Amino acid sequence: METRKLILIIIFSTSLLFLWDSWQKEIYPPASQVMPGAVSSTADQRHDPLPVPGDELTFTTAESGAASRVEGISPSVTPNLFTIGEKIHVQTDMVIAEIDTAGGDIRQLGLVLYPSREDINKPYELLLDKTARFQVSQSGLIGDGLPNHKTKYSAESDKYRLEPGQDKIVVRLKAPEENGIQVTKLYTFHRGSYVIDVGFEITNHSESTIIPFSYFQMLRDANEPAGAGALVHSYTGPAMYTDSEKFLKIKFSDLDKGKAEYPTNDDNGWIAMLEHYFLTAWLPAPHTPREFFAKRLAPNQYTAGVIVPVGAIEPDQVQNISVPFYAGPQEQDKLAELAPGLELTVDYGWLTVLAKPLFWLLSFYHSWTGNWGVAIILLTVTVKLIFFPLSAAGYRSMAKLRVVTPKLQRIREQYASDRQRMHQVMMEFYKEEKINPMGGCLPILVQIPVFIALFWTLMAAVELRYAPLALWITDMSVPDPYYVLPVIMGISMWVQSKLSPTPTDPIQAKVMQIMPFAFSIFFFFFPAGLVLYSLCNNVLSIAQQWQITRMYENKAESDANKDKNNKKGKGKPDPASEKPLLTATKETDTAEADTTAAINTEQEVKQSPSVSTKSKASPKAKSGATARKTRKK
Repeated sequence: METRKLILIIIFSTSLLFLWDSWQKEIYPPASQVMPGAVSSTADQRHDPLPVPGDELTFTTAESGAASRVEGISPSVTPNLFTIGEKIHVQTDMVIAEIDTAGGDIRQLGLVLYPSREDINKPYELLLDKTARFQVSQSGLIGDGLPNHKTKYSAESDKYRLEPGQDKIVVRLKAPEENGIQVTKLYTFHRGSYVIDVGFEITNHSESTIIPFSYFQMLRDANEPAGAGALVHSYTGPAMYTDSEKFLKIKFSDLDKGKAEYPTNDDNGWIAMLEHYFLTAWLPAPHTPREFFAKRLAPNQYTAGVIVPVGAIEPDQVQNISVPFYAGPQEQDKLAELAPGLELTVDYGWLTVLAKPLFWLLSFYHSWTGNWGVAIILLTVTVKLIFFPLSAAGYRSMAKLRVVTPKLQRIREQYASDRQRMHQVMMEFYKEEKINPMGGCLPILVQIPVFIALFWTLMAAVELRYAPLALWITDMSVPDPYYVLPVIMGISMWVQSKLSPTPTDPIQAKVMQIMPFAFSIFFFFFPAGLVLYSLCNNVLSIAQQWQITRMYENKAESDANKDKNNKKGKGKPDPASEKPLLTATKETDTAEADTTAAINTEQEVKQSPSVSTKSKASPKAKSGATARKTRKK
């Protein structure tokens, strides 16, 4: 009994701590929080996004295997971090973007359909160039005199808006012509899409052939986005995918140490920057050579990107190069359509194999009901039905233990000074009653991975962000603002503890009394969607456990009454009171029988005078009496 309770305590405690801390262990150690304005321009050359001028980058094409010598560019490390030029504002039905003519970077990008945590009336800023937190999209060309992310561009207009009937917006930025090379940078925004095509139109007016390379990178700090959870943290940092290596994360901590390992040259794959619910990613076309890079520029300043060859451009020829840039939410189904493996950025941890079907089922219920809260309730019922037989087996074992708890307590009291003998008698008692003391643990162990997978599913689902349930719960991805669900959750845990067998050990009994309140405190900080699932699961468990417990208690009471009536009819004591003690009781019964026999013997001795007188009559007297009886006849 004690072992079983101890295991249950360890299981629940470990599970909760895992749910609370597992995401934190997945991410990097805290990076140095140095403000961008304090960044030194003397960063180590190994941390440059691309080789500095004079250095050379070797790039091997997948087609020929020949190495091309490519001149690099200097990193974007300046005292003010970003050069400021003219702002170009772009608005579509999905994003609001701001492009700076200094470098032609996307400096700000807000997601129209996803409000900010700080101000619900403003879109969430996925890209921004603020001092406290920054992430920008940069691109350019590698080659002598070719424009990069430091070049001053000129624009045709400073405002672009997707009007009704339009399918896309094209923003054209012109770089100054140099060495007879004219370059125009193109941004194409599409209706109903978070994909922005970023490209270059290169016109060779010179008399020689040029072989430029293009680069596309994301520059950001290691700070978590505003509104990140206080207890639960998701991974923030670079990630990439190739067919050979599959999905992998490039942690900021590894970049700090210079120990990051990832594939560089390939003809497929993408590279991204991840944060909770959202990502930015460069998605080069398949079957084209590319080189990935991820580097630390300076304290709390990192870059990740890809280099793509443009190809040879003969004199008087025009060449175009374009790479799609995704900046939006981690919508699993839509990401899978954009690039192979991009849906893996919705990170469910090591239980992805369970989390994916759970999310599919959750999405199915949402498509049916139109409410993510109702979908969570239906998902909970479905999971509970799947595990109904296992749960029933566990609750039956617990109900049996609850019925015989008084008898177990008597055994503990009788053998308090001999623990070895106590455990021996308990095992014999369990065997006699056909009770497996560990029977309630296995069903719980089996369900724990599913619970953890559900936790990751609900935590990673951007669909729950600002998804309402009803009444005061308008966002199931954040804690209940009035803590109503956590309080009800704590009450349900207390009720469930009352249905469980009371531990015979006083210390364990106190721990079991405190656990519902301790656990409910953690739920005060968990997202409302997760608390809703846990509450529904508890309510269903209470109903099932109460029904099974009542059935066993009624059966035990009925059997006890039958045995009592039968024994009363035969004038014999009720053996039910003797049965629990088994061997020990049998020994006591033997001792009592010996005592009773001794008392009877003593009473016979006291009555011995009259008996002995009769027994000492002479043989003659006996024969005379016999003769008289014969004559009378």
